[in-house]
Amino acid sequence: MSRFAQLILVIILTLYPVAIYFGIEYLSLSSILLLLLIVAVSRVLFGGANKAIGTKLMAVALAFVVGVSWLRGDSSGLLWYPVLCNLILFSLFLYSLSQPQTLVERLARLTTPDLPPEGILYTRKVTKAWCLFFLINGSLALATVLNGDMKVWTLYNGLVSYVLMGTMMGGEWLLRCRVQNKA
Repeated sequence: MSRFAQLILVIILTLYPVAIYFGIEYLSLSSILLLLLIVAVSRVLFGGANKAIGTKLMAVALAFVVGVSWLRGDSSGLLWYPVLCNLILFSLFLYSLSQPQTLVERLARLTTPDLPPEGILYTRKVTKAWCLFFLINGSLALATVLNGDMKVWTLYNGLVSYVLMGTMMGGEWLLRCRVQNKA
């Protein structure tokens, strides 16, 4: 799949909550489900053999919520996608804590191949922090589904959760810079 096509898929998935909100308002359910199924299948089939397991799991989760909505004949299944994404990310980060290298350490080694022992310890702490983040964020996403208010669901999952994630990333980057300057 071309980089442009991959970018389009990422944009669609990033805008998922807003797209669902407006899609439910202005499109037919079958149109939304067909579009999302095409996105999910494209991610699985054309993502390439080297795509991370997380990417494929998210695509399967998308196909699953589309299937649930199709079987139920309503859009309620689609609201569970952010919950499943957070559960998948929590599970992947948590699993990586049992491995010799955590996900965060693998990412850090892309820019710093010779990571010192204190850097490895730091990446383990950051991995634990992301686990906590995904657990809390997923719980809040679940609360918006159970609340049943589409505007609240869209606001949290389409804006607030992204602001929180950006804040987490930015805060970690500032902390990392501070830790590196002290070393």
